[in-house]
Amino acid sequence: MSDELLGRLGAEISPELLKLALTHSSFAYENGGSDNERLEFLGDSVLGYLVASHIFTAHQELSEGELTKLKNGVVSAQALAVAANRIDLGKYLFLGKGEEQTEGRRKENILADAFEALIGAAYIHSGLENAGKIISAHILPLLDDSDALREFADPKTSLAVKLKKLNREEPTYEMSESGPEHERIYFATCFSGKLSLGSGSGRTKRKAETDAALSALRTLSEL
Repeated sequence: MSDELLGRLGAEISPELLKLALTHSSFAYENGGSDNERLEFLGDSVLGYLVASHIFTAHQELSEGELTKLKNGVVSAQALAVAANRIDLGKYLFLGKGEEQTEGRRKENILADAFEALIGAAYIHSGLENAGKIISAHILPLLDDSDALREFADPKTSLAVKLKKLNREEPTYEMSESGPEHERIYFATCFSGKLSLGSGSGRTKRKAETDAALSALRTLSEL
């Protein structure tokens, strides 16, 4: 299974680092050992640097603000989850029982975090060039889909623009929350008038609304 995943990734990672990169905190909590969060932290930085370097060189015509929007789109959780799904990353993850029961293998944030952890693991294994193989193969091609990047970078604005073009009412968001203050989860439902278009959740109101906007964009694309 590890050879299969590495073949899809196109990079070299030792078996120990690969297992660590695929280990979600829920699995580590239930079974002991370490999780992939430190590798995710490292991978996030490596990803940001390599993407920024690429678009700085490839897009001389863009301003600082435009470069920032482009970078934010391609390194967003939504974009990373797309890349993760293309290599079927979910089936390789080590998850706790709770996440297994709630479709954790399909959750955008879990997939995105694991993808970043794989980049971190590739970097530790043999450096920047090795990590860059993953980014070149699976992340940079997303730059060719300008419409998707705009949605990834600023889904709430993209949704508002799309609804206006469709002569529908501008989006509104209804919020709710649950859990203790230190573990608060926010839930958002996106409406156009009385029509519910999508929902999302997150540890901040902004994240919940962003997820709801992305869900709404997917709904509109299917109409």
